[in-house]
Amino acid sequence: MKFINTEAEEFLFDYLNKTAPTGWEIEGQKTWLEYIKPFVDEWDRDTYGTAYGIINPGHEFKVVIEAHADEISWMVSHISDDGFIRVIRNGGSDHVIAPAKRVFIHGSKGPVKAVFGWPAIHLRKGKNAKLAPSMDNIYLDIGAKDKDEVLEKGIHVGSIATFEDGFEALNDDYYIGRALDNRLGGFAIAQVARALHEKGDQLPFSLYIVNAVQEEVGLRGAQMIAERIQPQAAIVIDVTHDTTTPMLDVKKNGEVKCGDGPSITYAPAVHNILRDLIIDVAEQNNIPIQREASSRVTGTDTDAFAYSNAGVPSALLSIPLRYMHTTVEMAHREDIEHLIQLMCGSVRAIKNQHNFNYF
Repeated sequence: MKFINTEAEEFLFDYLNKTAPTGWEIEGQKTWLEYIKPFVDEWDRDTYGTAYGIINPGHEFKVVIEAHADEISWMVSHISDDGFIRVIRNGGSDHVIAPAKRVFIHGSKGPVKAVFGWPAIHLRKGKNAKLAPSMDNIYLDIGAKDKDEVLEKGIHVGSIATFEDGFEALNDDYYIGRALDNRLGGFAIAQVARALHEKGDQLPFSLYIVNAVQEEVGLRGAQMIAERIQPQAAIVIDVTHDTTTPMLDVKKNGEVKCGDGPSITYAPAVHNILRDLIIDVAEQNNIPIQREASSRVTGTDTDAFAYSNAGVPSALLSIPLRYMHTTVEMAHREDIEHLIQLMCGSVRAIKNQHNFNYF
């Protein structure tokens, strides 16, 4: 069974081209939730916007598969008298890639086009010959003559700005765009829900399909929803770095490559029994996987689930990604396909009241 069919890919393009910055994820969340509703028995959301569907509700034993929905962005922090706009990060936005990028500023009167201005190469001489972008010198320009004109457009301190670059296919094998981190994960768990529904699988527990907000600012959405659901196990989907591109050192960063399969992480927060169950499923079904190690924390929603509710057995599966937190994030189609296949098999392999005790 191919999971990424024409209909699924249409949803993927629609979902990835929505804006869903941290704290303002609503448009992406509404799109995601409408898509999964036919495949789940119940759905709900919390007050900060984490959305979820439930398959086979009402059981004491609850399993979560989760991704995060938010994308990095910028937030207006100051508007000068001459109409130039300073910003701060909303999540891990990279100031180095900002110059000459186009953005939308989402003000009270709707989105306004803007650009990150940057001095021409002809003018960067003398002490400015090696001028580099920093949080002290990047700024947005909407072509306004003064501050009043900016305010008239509905832009104010606290307005969010997102990059304009959209989602598209690259050649035959890759997807590219902003926000693949981690809406590809949200797409994958939605396809798991679809596959289970279409095959009529009867699970012996309640499965929660969770798309959480605010991961990029400290795993906050996962922290809240873990307390709400109180699951007995959680499998978290995120992205990881393809470390084989130029300027990266595999000896320092480990070796993970796009096209070689989803990555499974070893870390203190990752539960050994659940992780090994997933690896067994991969081996039994000839699904390619890669392995990586994280010291202390994974830096993903896995940590929030693992250390909630007196401890929840949790595992992390990741889609290899090139150029993370840029507007040209790249992921291989087959890695996503194999991830969905692995997730479906792993969910089916978990038993009701599965014993996750080490001893």
